[in-house]
Amino acid sequence: MISRNLNLVRQQIREYCRIAKRPEDSVLLLAVGKTKPAEDIAEAYLAGQRHFGESYCQEALKKQAELGAYDITWHFIGPIQSNKTKLLAAHFDWVHSVDSFKNAKRLNDQRPAHLPPLNVCLQVNISGEQSKSGVELEELPALCEQVADMPRLRLRGVVAIPAPESDFERQRLPYRTLGDAVKRLGRADLDTFSFGMSDDLKAAILEGATIVRIGTALFGARGARSA
Repeated sequence: MISRNLNLVRQQIREYCRIAKRPEDSVLLLAVGKTKPAEDIAEAYLAGQRHFGESYCQEALKKQAELGAYDITWHFIGPIQSNKTKLLAAHFDWVHSVDSFKNAKRLNDQRPAHLPPLNVCLQVNISGEQSKSGVELEELPALCEQVADMPRLRLRGVVAIPAPESDFERQRLPYRTLGDAVKRLGRADLDTFSFGMSDDLKAAILEGATIVRIGTALFGARGARSA
């Protein structure tokens, strides 16, 4: 089932890239495995998936230990807790949810010297929702400058999870707004737009997403969070 689902999602990505007149390899599929067992991750890996996203640090570390034989690129996509930054810095290849100078500095200072710089994205609260993390759009330039100067981090781009919208054009608008804001920064090193999930995949790809997060469409409905 997971292999079949992967093929279906990849077909969708190819089709939306065709509509957007973009190369299909310009969009990376990030399989979100939170609350799913390591066996599901292994099945997706054996079907060709290499990049996996996790939202809960302890759950992810347990899976990493079980799947140590697999050459997986691990992305942390959940809210950052200050007491977990050392673990995130040591055990992940990407952290997508940097939303403050404090957490960025902790990740930088705690990144082990034998590892390459940690790929990070800055999370923007593009819809201004109280319940979501992220900097306001007007705060993005300053945080961008601060993080770009940190030697153990590699600033890659931005992340956004807008408020849900059923209308296609309204789905596109926040991504377009964020894309325009990044263009105004004039930074060639910002090559990553991490946005788009199952319900707004087409809108995200048409507005320039380079990483899309897909969970339920690959692994089925989310189960209870593991310990």
